Amino acid sequence: MKIKYLLTASAALLIGATVFAQSHNFKLGKWTEIQNAVLQELSRSYVDTLPVDRIERAGIDAMLNSLDPYTVYIPEEENEDLQMMINKTYGGIGAVIFKPDVNGNVIINEPYAGSPAVKAGLRCGDEILTIDGVSTHGLTSQQSSERMRGKPGTQVKFKVVKVYAKDTVDVLVTRERIHLPDVEYAGMLSDGKTGYIYQSGFTENVSLAVKEAFLKLKGQGMEKLVLDLRGNGGGLMNEAVSIVSLFVPKGSLVVSCKGLAPGTDREYRTSTEPLDTKMPIIVLVDSGTASSSEIVSGALQDLDRAAIMGERTYGKGLVQSIRPLPYNGQLKVTTAKYYTPSGRCVQAIDYAHRNEDGSVGHIPDSLTHEFKTAHGRTVRDGGGITPDDTLKSKEYSRLVYSLVMNGIINEYAIKYVTEHKNAAEDFYLSDKEYADFVAFAKDKKFDYRSSAQTYFDQMKKELQKDGLADGAKAQIDALQKAIDMDKETFLNLKKSEIVPFIEEEIVVRYHYQEAGIKIRIRYDDELRDALTKPLISF
Repeated sequence: MKIKYLLTASAALLIGATVFAQSHNFKLGKWTEIQNAVLQELSRSYVDTLPVDRIERAGIDAMLNSLDPYTVYIPEEENEDLQMMINKTYGGIGAVIFKPDVNGNVIINEPYAGSPAVKAGLRCGDEILTIDGVSTHGLTSQQSSERMRGKPGTQVKFKVVKVYAKDTVDVLVTRERIHLPDVEYAGMLSDGKTGYIYQSGFTENVSLAVKEAFLKLKGQGMEKLVLDLRGNGGGLMNEAVSIVSLFVPKGSLVVSCKGLAPGTDREYRTSTEPLDTKMPIIVLVDSGTASSSEIVSGALQDLDRAAIMGERTYGKGLVQSIRPLPYNGQLKVTTAKYYTPSGRCVQAIDYAHRNEDGSVGHIPDSLTHEFKTAHGRTVRDGGGITPDDTLKSKEYSRLVYSLVMNGIINEYAIKYVTEHKNAAEDFYLSDKEYADFVAFAKDKKFDYRSSAQTYFDQMKKELQKDGLADGAKAQIDALQKAIDMDKETFLNLKKSEIVPFIEEEIVVRYHYQEAGIKIRIRYDDELRDALTKPLISF
């Protein structure tokens, strides 16, 4: 009887699976046929010439967007952008450019250390008149950048006005494969015992860079490591596994993946001997820490190997794979969800179940579950990695965001370079120089209103809509007077917030990117707070 029951149950499951597959295939065939029929009818009957490429691309993008933001179609012409996203590499001269006026010159803004641009003698403030004989006047910044990029080993010729000598010279630059490093800085902090690694991504071979940085710092006397993953949006999963393997025993589970397609259910364990399993580690995270960064921080937390400090992470627990498509296109498709060693899925948003208005929501706390770390500590799923110690991140005024987003600080840094041939690596902006910045910025057009002023402006509009403005005129005028502030006064009020950004932007133009991160560390209250926290005893 028992065997008969099992056979009957197995048959029922097999029939059910077959029916589901047939239903799925029928729906797929049905809608493919309908789509083709619609296109054919449009081609025959539409009043104007049918823009087939545009509407097909729009249809594909809309279809994929209904799934999740990470499943996207990449046509052949965008493959270079894909490589930039995956590997942070491109063929070019290795410099950020600035073009304030479409009818003006291209300005070398921020060359990368050791880049072809630097090797050819280009520096911040140099103005490019022509690119391979074509005038930069009339070209957009994007068009200029595209002309400067190209296959590594090829050459590009510029006609340049040098920033200090003001003479016009021809500069020949040989393009190289430019790789923007994920380990942007590694050095010892001022206590002489704490090593600090700032990692901004998870592209190919970043684990090797972390390994080399760790060994270098350990050779300099490091007794404690801070791995800064704040703002790190992730990347390659295998690199995350390799980084965790540096600090935990061989064979440790780092992450597991679960999906519907065959072969997507996998466990990823460390396969190499670690560098160090004892040194105290602090991992700094914030709301911009996502994907592979969450694999690293979640695994080190679950394995009780590091103290996670900062803010709750983003909550991207979806795995993407690249699939080839016809005509050299590619599909970046979400194929699985990943789970930390304790069994947590850190995905915060449920894209599979949308609200009636099409929006998606975070997983509510009532639906989260408890999990246990290797040493029995309680952790929860339901969206991101919750730090062991919460650190208050620095809040900036609306004015600072406006200055950065409108490029005011960037423009001033270029102006500073054109007027000063040198600046110290540990540069401090003087009061006189800040006054110069204020004089520069107050003549620029940007929204300098405070958050209070923007709310006040909105309130006045609502009072007018409701017919209450006249009755509250005296109170409105009094409040307006209290919060009203001219641009120069507001810039001086927020000096302490603005100065660090100016110093960083100026320093990188003389001493490149690492020097800028040193300036950032100088003002990093969150980092200093983390170093005062007692580490969890594992």
